[in-house]
Amino acid sequence: MKNILISIKKEYVDRIISGEKKYEFRTRVAKSDIKKLIIYCTLPTKKVVAEAEISGILEMSKEKLWEETKDYAGISKEKFMEYFEKKDTAFAYKLGKITVYNEKKNLGDFGVKYAPQSFVYVY
Repeated sequence: MKNILISIKKEYVDRIISGEKKYEFRTRVAKSDIKKLIIYCTLPTKKVVAEAEISGILEMSKEKLWEETKDYAGISKEKFMEYFEKKDTAFAYKLGKITVYNEKKNLGDFGVKYAPQSFVYVY
């Protein structure tokens, strides 16, 4: 199984770490079996701060996905629907155990030069 490094806005990283957000929504997901999300926190942090085990991947209509995940979405319904505005199918990584790094890491520590727009495979 592989890991992916994923860029997430600071406000959502904070909610993942606090346990308020247990799903990471995406318009597309990795094709390979993914074991972990390596979390890169965007501006102003610009560091890799944590990793999350993946306990499942959900794929369904955005309306159904919202109903299934809304209690731990960590995002408003309005922002959720806006994010999936032009999509018929919506995806979510169901997050398991979160490990926050004692020391923030650089992208280069994972062999990555630039923060990914979506995600990049790492090992």
